[in-house]
Amino acid sequence: MSDEKWTATEIPDQSGRIAVVTGANTGLGLETARELAHRGATVVLAVRNLDKGQAAIDDIRAGRSDAVVELQQLDLASLDSIRAAAAELEDRLERIDLLINNAGVMYTPPMKTADGFEMQFGTNHLGHFAWTGLLLDRLLPVEGSRVVTVSSVGHRIRSRIDFDDLNSDQGYNRVVAYGRSKLANLLFTYELQRRLDAAGSATAALAAHPGGSDTELGRHIPGGRYLQPLLRPLTQSAAMGALPTLRAATDPDATGGQYYGPDGFMETRGHPEVVTSSDRSREADTQQRLWAASEQLTDVTYPV
Repeated sequence: MSDEKWTATEIPDQSGRIAVVTGANTGLGLETARELAHRGATVVLAVRNLDKGQAAIDDIRAGRSDAVVELQQLDLASLDSIRAAAAELEDRLERIDLLINNAGVMYTPPMKTADGFEMQFGTNHLGHFAWTGLLLDRLLPVEGSRVVTVSSVGHRIRSRIDFDDLNSDQGYNRVVAYGRSKLANLLFTYELQRRLDAAGSATAALAAHPGGSDTELGRHIPGGRYLQPLLRPLTQSAAMGALPTLRAATDPDATGGQYYGPDGFMETRGHPEVVTSSDRSREADTQQRLWAASEQLTDVTYPV
């Protein structure tokens, strides 16, 4: 495979594989689900809004009528919903080959999840932490199974984990909160891979980021509609933005602990390659401390 210009045409046949993609009704998640389904995978769209999820299924099947696509209701801002959805999937699925943690929110005004967590940290990190932990038993026995979590270049921007104020109760800044949640995605991935390695597991944990992609994620950016023309040279289509996730999920040469992003200017656009995350994301003590805090907050304990 070309390391310079990897495209969706290089995705291997996915027949017989089962993929679960969060936030798959629009944007990056929809494009990820589309490519996997069009290459033969059974894809479960784990979405909050089932009507939008059904529209996504219709969209995917418009390109391949025999695509096997299913729906699962999931609200990552509610631990009750996460537990219910995970239990339903465990009843429906004997195995999971790919768990794609794609859903997320960005730059929201001050908001709380159903469980009282700051919305960006609670959805982007804690929701996926709980979701992955509850489904991991379905991945661990599967040779070549992968957990791919979508982070962002925003993990570098004004981001650190303030363990004394994880919920931003002492002051909320939407940029800081987003950066914290995306940094947490990487800390989670690296610690999960360390635990999988220690357990001798065949499952791998990887991360990806889409660069600057033109999706609905930026709808909460203050003045976003005025900034959009200025930012357009630094953005790319959702289909291009999904390529790092797809490469992390399907490239036979990808390995646990890798982080994929665009190869262009400042990683804002381009074709996927292995990229480097911040030094802060590589701090093992922070990874382990966040893991312990996440287990306590979600009451989800991992089997590794």
